Amino acid sequence: MSKTSEQQTRRSGRSEHGGARKAGKSASTERRARRRGGAVVGWSLVLGAVVLFGWSAWTVWQDEPGARTGPDHTRDAVLRAARQQIAALNTMNPAQVDAGLRAWSDAATGPLREQLEQDRPQNRAKIGRSRTTAAATVTGAAVTSLDVRAGKARVIASVQVKLTLRDGAPTLQRKRFEAGAARTPSGWRLESLTAIPAGAR
Repeated sequence: MSKTSEQQTRRSGRSEHGGARKAGKSASTERRARRRGGAVVGWSLVLGAVVLFGWSAWTVWQDEPGARTGPDHTRDAVLRAARQQIAALNTMNPAQVDAGLRAWSDAATGPLREQLEQDRPQNRAKIGRSRTTAAATVTGAAVTSLDVRAGKARVIASVQVKLTLRDGAPTLQRKRFEAGAARTPSGWRLESLTAIPAGAR
């Protein structure tokens, strides 16, 4: 073989080896790019899942307070109304007798309201002569029975009453009551209120 042919053969071999190396580098670069691309896509999916989970959890948390429907929603309404009305029926300020008597009537319905209206003149006179202010707070309450269809419920409550004599120091009384509640066009109102004797279960 002539020197010229031998040199051409060497150059051709180097060219082929160089092309192979370039092809190898190109394939390696492409594989790394694919891996990086796969990693980016993978993280995107994970982040998307995290964001979706966060949004779903936030949505559930936001919706939960208003999600109570049916008997549970009604039970909440009964309990809220009964707490306010039991407190009102154990509160009175002799300096504002008429306002106090109106609050009593507004808290009641049915037989209880009728009785309060009937006794209003006597109650006004008795309270007017009284020197004691009563301010009640319901410290605990529970709905013990509920008939949504009939619009009837029973509630038990623990009440703390702060009694303040005119120019005197306040004293605290603790009482328990059982109340009957009825649904009216104006919402739930009490139709009965009975004191539970001390020591009774």
